[in-house]
Amino acid sequence: MENNFREFKGEHQQGEEKKEKREKKKIPFRRVAVTIAAALVIGVLGIESVYSIGEQEQGVVTTFGKATGVATSGLHFKIPFVQKVTKVNTMILGFPIGYRLENEADNADLLAAESLMITSDFNFVNVDFYVEYKVSDPVKYLYHSKQPEEILKNIAQSCIRNIISNYVVDDVITTGKSEIQAAIREMMMEKLEEQDIGLILVNISMQDAEPPTDSVIEAFKAVETAKQGKETALNNANKYRNQKLPEANARADQIIQKAEAQKQERINEASAQQVRFQKMYEEYEKNPVITKQRMFYEAMESVLPGVKLIIDDGSGSLNKTLYLDELQLEDITQKPESTDDTQTTEQED
Repeated sequence: MENNFREFKGEHQQGEEKKEKREKKKIPFRRVAVTIAAALVIGVLGIESVYSIGEQEQGVVTTFGKATGVATSGLHFKIPFVQKVTKVNTMILGFPIGYRLENEADNADLLAAESLMITSDFNFVNVDFYVEYKVSDPVKYLYHSKQPEEILKNIAQSCIRNIISNYVVDDVITTGKSEIQAAIREMMMEKLEEQDIGLILVNISMQDAEPPTDSVIEAFKAVETAKQGKETALNNANKYRNQKLPEANARADQIIQKAEAQKQERINEASAQQVRFQKMYEEYEKNPVITKQRMFYEAMESVLPGVKLIIDDGSGSLNKTLYLDELQLEDITQKPESTDDTQTTEQED
């Protein structure tokens, strides 16, 4: 029994020694693990507390979700897990309207609808623009709207269509590009200032302007031909007018001169008649009876030669009607002379 007890005691002591050795081995491992964990935490905190901003960037610093500052280019520190930095690209960016770049793809119908516009003379035209912009206020850019670029694009399309609708198709395609670009730029700047989305317009340029589709091009050519025909007709009309107008003016002057001469003739005649009447009136006042008789005789002299005289006794019998205009007045006047001669001859006998 004693031997067994000793053996058990020895085994127990050996187990305790082994256990102590194990405990001694665990202590350095824990220290290493704690050290590594502490280093990792310190490393993460160091990484999270330091950040850098590029030359063409700005950083918006938020503390518990609220914007508290804007960081410029360089190395900066922040409070880990409390502050957050959002980098914003401040380079000049751009997007096309009415077409897409080589590395971009889009629906053809969407592009056609985007570029197709109507002018003030009710013609259609395809116009392509390129818009350049940059971020002016990163805080407003991030938090005043969800999609500032989309808002800018909608503003650009609205201003473009508004300005294009004020010009005729000839100006849009040929000579009015600079004026159109300036008007669009001014309108877009006013709209962006009203929206206040943290973006500014750098430039907008018209890339191309042409009539849409083949059928519209043919119609456009027909319109141009009609305009040329109109100009030709106007020129011919002006030429005809320049030819006929002097003739008409000369004829009008001739008619006016003739009318003036007739007017003066009538005035002179009326004046003469007035003087004659005045003289007659003076004579009438001196000898009313003689003047009346003379005027009567003068009137009869002018009236009777053209009058047919018929003498009728009023009984209605044609046998008793005498047509004096059918009589040979010369013979009547001569018969009394022959009768007188006969009587004279008889008396002489």
